[in-house]
Amino acid sequence: MTAADWLQRWQEGRIGFHREMPHPALERHWPRLGLDAGAKILVPLCGKSRDMRWLVQRGNPVLGVELSPLAIEQFVAEGDQPALRYRRSGFECTRQGSVELWCGDFFHFQVDEAAELTGFYDRAALIALPPATRQRYAHHLAQLLLPGKRGLLVTLTHDDPERGPPFSVPHEEVRALMAPNFELTLCEVSEARDGLTESVWQLVRRGPPL
Repeated sequence: MTAADWLQRWQEGRIGFHREMPHPALERHWPRLGLDAGAKILVPLCGKSRDMRWLVQRGNPVLGVELSPLAIEQFVAEGDQPALRYRRSGFECTRQGSVELWCGDFFHFQVDEAAELTGFYDRAALIALPPATRQRYAHHLAQLLLPGKRGLLVTLTHDDPERGPPFSVPHEEVRALMAPNFELTLCEVSEARDGLTESVWQLVRRGPPL
């Protein structure tokens, strides 16, 4: 899955990963993080996820990072508030209510811009990346978060390692990627559609060093 592949998927409307309702696992497990109202949440590779509006409704402003400008435009069009547009640190940014969307490459989102982030939510970022990129993603995510920051990670497994996205990321790979910088708790494993098994993880950023 290259950047060009991702942009083409949005152009062609091949976004079967998008859910019209907030993810049930988010509703079940987000409260266990114990984040304060007002905690700002990072959503990497956010698409136009309805989960972002769910977070905002519960008092958590969102900063989403998304490569596709079409995804961001669709998110804004589905909302009912005016949008403010500006440019910051090389990203084209759009703010609608308490959702701030940065259009660009997540790997160019730097720690200086992440100071206000208290938590994160990843439902479709890690599993959208091919194996060669997942290690880079895990390290970059850790760089953006101070010790003690926490979030939820949703992963999928299936029987074809070449199929994706969503790619199959088995539990042993999740631990290998994340355990060096995060404390992991496996919250739930459940059967999803089309032969997929879904896992929900709670992650807490460990202290230095990376």
